[in-house]
Amino acid sequence: MNKRVLLIGYNFYPEPTGIGRYSGEQIYWLAQNGYDCTVLASYPYYPFWKVQDPYTQDKLWYKLEEKCFESGGRIAVHRCPMFIPKNPTGLKRVLLDLSFFITAFFRLLYLLPGKRFDFTITILPSVSLGLLGVFYKKIRGTRLICHVHDLQIEAARDLNLIKSETAIRLLFKLEKFIFDRCDKITCVGEGMAKKVKAKALKEISLFFNTTDLEQFFPTHNRNDLKQDYGFLSDDTVILYSGAIGEKQGIEAILYAAKENAHHQKLKFVICGSGPYKERLQGLAKEMQLQNVFFLPLQPMEKLNQFLNMADIHLIVQKANAGDLVMPSKLNTVLAIGGLALVTANAGSGMHTLIQKHDMGIVVDAENQQALNDGITSALSANAEILRQNARTYAESYLSIGRIMRSFEESCLSSGPDVRHTLEPVNAHLQHTQPQTIE
Repeated sequence: MNKRVLLIGYNFYPEPTGIGRYSGEQIYWLAQNGYDCTVLASYPYYPFWKVQDPYTQDKLWYKLEEKCFESGGRIAVHRCPMFIPKNPTGLKRVLLDLSFFITAFFRLLYLLPGKRFDFTITILPSVSLGLLGVFYKKIRGTRLICHVHDLQIEAARDLNLIKSETAIRLLFKLEKFIFDRCDKITCVGEGMAKKVKAKALKEISLFFNTTDLEQFFPTHNRNDLKQDYGFLSDDTVILYSGAIGEKQGIEAILYAAKENAHHQKLKFVICGSGPYKERLQGLAKEMQLQNVFFLPLQPMEKLNQFLNMADIHLIVQKANAGDLVMPSKLNTVLAIGGLALVTANAGSGMHTLIQKHDMGIVVDAENQQALNDGITSALSANAEILRQNARTYAESYLSIGRIMRSFEESCLSSGPDVRHTLEPVNAHLQHTQPQTIE
């Protein structure tokens, strides 16, 4: 009999980036390997912050999508309506979470009398979704797994999205309540896992995002690809591709472009979508930058060649984002053998990972001069060695099959509970490394 898995998280396939992409790949892998999977998700909206076609006509009510696989596995996706703000401020994000919590709760009640799910996976953020998992576990006795993508409460506090200390304290208590009732907690980063372990006081497993290494791979026609996107073959393209929000600190790229305005062959490209994009475009216009180009999010079928066009890939985030959020775009850059320039402070998981495997250049976060100097270093670095190390790392540690088999053994095993404590995982990482799902 197939094991039954319920995933609760508002981001899901076909969202092209972030948590939705990873959750989609994870669930599809499970279904292809014989699991009966059910998903409570919203309509695809990220990173555009509006529901995307062909879902715009259905977004005000529930919708069921089903897919069966030759393995005997199955996916049933219950789309739940949700408030989606065009400009996601702190209060509006709370309303987003609350609206999905309510609609997903009623859909969970609908599923409650049916056949029991063996495993329930709740995706954090949002913390409130953990309550749905706790509720279902209490009623039906499922095994509850909380998968932490972002430390939402710390991020909201440190980025001043929520300024009320009382609200922050209540959210931490809610988070602790949920963690105490989980059978398993997984995290996408080692630094994040350490923070969760300190709060949850229980064992944590690392469950990294993965990259499809057949979809993302190095090509050897970078100069030709540049011309396809309107640049000259001898231009040097410095690319940021991903979500455009406040937590990334992307405005630093504009100041770096201004610093390098005299280098006519240096082109800064910002590609993606997000609530902060218009503000960045306005700032670039005010600064009269002629070497900055804004491009829309690229279609998935062309993303590999688009990423291969770049000479340098910028992975920027604010210092206080640190280990609270993991920039998922890094895995794709590693898969294509890209030269990554990462802003991360010493001691963070990102800083340690890049330096340990010598697969990129790391500079201090929120330090404009450090970023400017990092670009100079990247231009003169032995890029081929760093590129080779990046692809080698991806081939060794980022395949979806390797990561999902590890997750299956650790979290979905029907035999004795396989507990991977953080300390042994850290030791294991000396030889084996993360995994991811895009």
